[in-house]
Amino acid sequence: MPFCAYEMQVYMPKPQNIYDDPDFYKGYEELRKSGTALNDVLEQPAIRSLLPQSLEGLHLLDIGCGFGDFARFARSKGATSVIGIDPSKNMITAAREKTDDNAVTYLNAAIETFEPQVTDKFDCIISSLALHYVQNYEDILVKLASWLPATGRLVFSVEHPICTALAAQKWALDADGNKLHWPLDNYRDEGPRETSWFIDGVIKYHRTVESYVNGLLDAGFNLLRLLEPEPQEYGHDERWDNHRRRPPFLVLAAEKR
Repeated sequence: MPFCAYEMQVYMPKPQNIYDDPDFYKGYEELRKSGTALNDVLEQPAIRSLLPQSLEGLHLLDIGCGFGDFARFARSKGATSVIGIDPSKNMITAAREKTDDNAVTYLNAAIETFEPQVTDKFDCIISSLALHYVQNYEDILVKLASWLPATGRLVFSVEHPICTALAAQKWALDADGNKLHWPLDNYRDEGPRETSWFIDGVIKYHRTVESYVNGLLDAGFNLLRLLEPEPQEYGHDERWDNHRRRPPFLVLAAEKR
């Protein structure tokens, strides 16, 4: 679907839940089963590199927990408890099936409406590729800050603004199908973009790098690190080299002041 001004005005009054669409879920599940998706090669290694030096004894919240991979990883590194939330019933069902651990709790909830129990205390909050689906990023950050103690850490990834700026999210190709360049346009026009990924009508919210960083500062965080991860372990492979030409992910770590 070509990009147009109308697409940027899409109004989404409630949390998006594309992962319960049967066609979307099937495509996404197959992608993740491969073990060589961009999540595995780039995004998760970057997230893990920004975690506290030790997870021993920590209580974590995982926003957009998906199949529960991070929750299980955190427990293997000594985390005392993990609460994983996801708006998708499919994801929560799969995560529960894959996890046999009473210290991990999965809840079918979106971050826009989730409120932890009074007894829930989080030392660290993680979010993997979920916050570009939320409309009110700044409000979410204020809520997350209220759940963290001073020096508590927030680590999250989003699709890179270079990718989300143009709704089509496709390379410009020559007549033979070779990738010429990644188009960038309407970068300053923040807001929803309607795109196709497994299915049509997927809504992602575009924000500038500036907005992602300043949102953290305005919500009471100090920025610790900003990463635009690139392939490290796969040698010379054109499939991964293309992701050096334009970064697919932005990964941020911040500490509550």
